[in-house]
Amino acid sequence: MNQVQLPIEAVLPQLLESLRSGVNAVLVAEPGAGKTTRVPLALLDEPWLSGKKIIMLEPRRLAARSAAQFMAKSISEQAGETVGYRVRLDTRVGERTRIEVVTEGVLTRMLQEDPALENVGIILFDEFHERHLHGDLGLALSLQAQALLREDLRIAVMSATLDAEPISELLGGAPIIRSEGRVFPVETYYAPVRITGSIEPYMGRTIVEALRVHVGDVLAFLPGAPEIRRTARWLSEQQLSSTVRVEELHGSLPLDKQDAAVSRSAEGERKVVLATSIAESSLTVEGITIVVDSGLMRVPRFSPRTGMTRLETVAVSQASADQRRGRAGRLAPGVCYRLWTEPQHPYLPEQSKPELLEADLASLALELAVWGIQDPLELAWLTPPPEASYEQAVSLLRQLQAIDESGKPTTEGARIARFGLHPRLGAMIMRAAELGATRIACDLAALLSERDLLPQERNADVQLRLELLYRLTGRAVNPHHGGRPDHPGIGAAYRIVTQADQWERLANQHKAVTKAGEPGSKASRADMSEKLIPLGVLLALAYPDRIAQRRSDGRYLLANGRGAVLPELQSLSRASFLAACELDDAGTESRIRLAAELSQNEIEQYLSDYITVEDALEWEAAAGAVRARRRVRLGSIILRETPQQKPDEQQVADLMLSVIRQTGFGMLPMTKQAKQLQLRMKLMGLSGDDWPGASDEALLATMDQWLKPNIYGMKSRSDLQKLPMHQLLENMLSWQQRQELDEQVPTHIIVPSGSRIPIDYSDPDNPVLAVRLQELFGMNDTPRLARGRLPVTLHLLSPSQRPVQVTRDLRSFWDQAYYDVKKDLKGRYPKHYWPDDPYTAIPTHRTKPRST
Repeated sequence: MNQVQLPIEAVLPQLLESLRSGVNAVLVAEPGAGKTTRVPLALLDEPWLSGKKIIMLEPRRLAARSAAQFMAKSISEQAGETVGYRVRLDTRVGERTRIEVVTEGVLTRMLQEDPALENVGIILFDEFHERHLHGDLGLALSLQAQALLREDLRIAVMSATLDAEPISELLGGAPIIRSEGRVFPVETYYAPVRITGSIEPYMGRTIVEALRVHVGDVLAFLPGAPEIRRTARWLSEQQLSSTVRVEELHGSLPLDKQDAAVSRSAEGERKVVLATSIAESSLTVEGITIVVDSGLMRVPRFSPRTGMTRLETVAVSQASADQRRGRAGRLAPGVCYRLWTEPQHPYLPEQSKPELLEADLASLALELAVWGIQDPLELAWLTPPPEASYEQAVSLLRQLQAIDESGKPTTEGARIARFGLHPRLGAMIMRAAELGATRIACDLAALLSERDLLPQERNADVQLRLELLYRLTGRAVNPHHGGRPDHPGIGAAYRIVTQADQWERLANQHKAVTKAGEPGSKASRADMSEKLIPLGVLLALAYPDRIAQRRSDGRYLLANGRGAVLPELQSLSRASFLAACELDDAGTESRIRLAAELSQNEIEQYLSDYITVEDALEWEAAAGAVRARRRVRLGSIILRETPQQKPDEQQVADLMLSVIRQTGFGMLPMTKQAKQLQLRMKLMGLSGDDWPGASDEALLATMDQWLKPNIYGMKSRSDLQKLPMHQLLENMLSWQQRQELDEQVPTHIIVPSGSRIPIDYSDPDNPVLAVRLQELFGMNDTPRLARGRLPVTLHLLSPSQRPVQVTRDLRSFWDQAYYDVKKDLKGRYPKHYWPDDPYTAIPTHRTKPRST
C-alpha cells in the first residue's frame, strides 16, 4: 500500500473502533485528508466485515472511477480486482472485488434488487454534503433496510463540509469523527468591482494573468459546458504559450478526455482545466495550484406549478466556494481568484440547497413505490421531500400508468424503475416495445438523457438531433445510413448509442418474458422486429401532458393547460400538433426547446388511453344561451367538437342556476310588481324567523327550491324572461303567509280621505307613503307595518304634490309643526281647506270637503 501519510490516518483508529462498537458513524474530513481513498482500504480486514463487500457511494461518475483506480493502484492492482467501480456505461467489477465504488443511481438499483444487501457489510456515503437526490434517497432506503432487515449493516456518512450533528441524529446518535485534513495555505484574490455581463472574458483574462504571475496548473470553475466552450475559444484566440494545454472537464465528455483533464501535466507543460462543479470535491486534478472561480453553478429547478424542470445558473454557496478554493491547496501552497467582490461574499448562501428540494421527484416517487412506500414520511430523511413536488410526481406516475390509484407500482411501473432513467422515458420505451419500436425509442430516450447534440441549433426539431446521432455513429433503423465524421459531439453520440443498447437489451428481456408467458407464444428476436413509429408519437408517450395544439395565432396550447410558443419561425411552426419534450417555464407561456411533429390521427391511434369524451354544457355570454357540445379531448386540447342535440335537462337547469348566481337577478324578469313583492317579503322576514328569506342573497341560495322546477326546458336568457316572477315568489308563501303579508305589509294603505295610496318599499328599512297632507286629517298616529315593528315614513305633500314635511311621527307633526306648515300653505293655496284642528277636521282629496 502507498506509504504516503495522509491526515485521515490519524483518525482511522477512532473510526474503526466506532464501527466495531456500533453500526453507524459520521466522518468529517477536510479536503485532501484522504478519506475517499484510505477509509475503504482500512476497513477491508475488519472482523465484522466477514468477507462482505464495501460499497462506497460517489455523487459523480468521474470521481467514482478516479477513486477506484487510485485505490487499486495504491495496492498494485488494476481496477476490477480488489477494488472496482460501477457507473453508468462503465463497470469494472470482478469475482474478487471487495470494494465497489458506485454512483448514486447504481446504489438505488442494488437496494431495489436486494433490499437486505446480503453480500454488503458497509455502505459509505462520500461527499454527502453535495446532497444529491439519489444520495438522500439511498441513505433513507439504507436506514430502513438496516432497521428492518440487517441490524449488522454498517453505514458511514463522509463529507468535507457538513453540519454533522443532524446527520448524527438521523443515524441514531452516531459518533462524529473529525479530521483536520492537510490543506496548504491558499491566498485569495477577489474581483475589484462587481462583474456584469458575460463571464467568459473575465474568466479568460484572469486565467491569462494567473499564468503570467504564478506557477503551476490552473483549475477554473464555470457553470456549464457552454461557458467552458466559449472560454476555451476565447483562450485559443490569445496566442497562449505552446507549453500551455487547455482541457475541458464536464460530465458530457468522453471518458478519455476526462482522464486527460485530471492527469498530471507532462514535464515543462502547464495545464488549464476548465471545469464544472464536477471537480469541486473528491476528484484530485493533478498539479493544480491555481483556482479561478466564477462563483456560479448550474442547478436543475423543478416547478410543481408547471411540471417542468429548467437549468438555472445560480451563485455558489460559501461552502462550495471554500471547497473550490481548497483545490488549489491540496498538493502545495496555492492561489484562488474569485470573480466576485469581497463585500459580496457574505451574501452568498452558507450551504447549497439539497437537490431534493428543487428537483423533479418522479424518479424518487417511483423508487419509493417499488420499495413499498406510499407515504415518503415513513422513511427517515435528513430533508423530507416537499409535499407539492411529491404530489405532482405521484400524479405524473399515475398518468404514465406506472402506479395505480393506491400508489402501488404496476407491473409496467416496476419494469420502468429497472431502467434507472426518468419514468417518462422508461414508459416510452415500454410502450414502444409493445408497438415493435424498441430500438428507436431507446435511441430517443438516450438522446434526451444527454446534453443536446446541437447546443447552438435554434430549430427545436428532435428529428435533427436523431439524424445527427445516426450520421455520427452509422446507426439507424435503416443500417445503410451514415458514417463517422470528425465532430465535437462524437463522444456524446457513442455514449448515447451505448446507453441505448443497454436499455434495448433490458426492454427486450422484459418483452421476451411477457411473450413467454402468453399461451402458445414463442419469444424470439424475430418477434421483436423493428417498426417505424413517428418520433412525435414516441415523445407523446413520454410527455402526454406536453402534447401541444396550434392556435390560430401560431402559439400552442399544451394538454396540461399551459401556453407554449416556438421561439422563432421554423419548420415545426406549421405543425397542427407537437409533442414537446423540453420547455422552459418562464413567464406565462413556455418556450418550446425540443419537440417533434404529431398528427391528430396519430394521437387518436396511439394515445387513446389519454383521450376522453365529454358532454360539455357552457353558457355563451354573447348569445345569452346554453351551448351543448360533445367534445373529444386530450387534457385541455379539444380534438373534435360536435353539437349535442338533446342535453340533459337537469344539467342545463343546473348550469342556468349557476349563471344566475354569478350574474345576479339581472338575468330574471323582475317586474316592478315582482320587485315590490320581494321587498315586502323581505320586510316581513325582519319581523320574525317564521318567514322565508327574500333578500337577493337568500333567494339566490334557495333557487333549487323555488326556481329550478320552473326552468326545465329553458336554455337562454330570452326563455328566462318568460318567467312569471311575481307568481313564483308568491308561491314561496303559504295561504296564511299571503294573508298576513297583505295585512302586515300591504301594497296600499287606505287613508282617512278614502284614497288607496301605494307604499313605496324601495328602501325596505324606510317604506314610504307619499300622500297629500289634507287626506290625513283625522288620523292620529303614523301607520305601522310588520306586526307594528316599523312605522311608515310619511311624505306629506302640498296640493301640488310637493313634499312639505317628512315624518315618522304623525302625532308630533300635528302637535308641533302643523300650524306653521298650515300658515305657509294657506298663503300659497288660499282656496284649499286648512282647518285649525287636524285631529277633528274632515279629510279630503279635493280642494275642500263636500260638507264645507
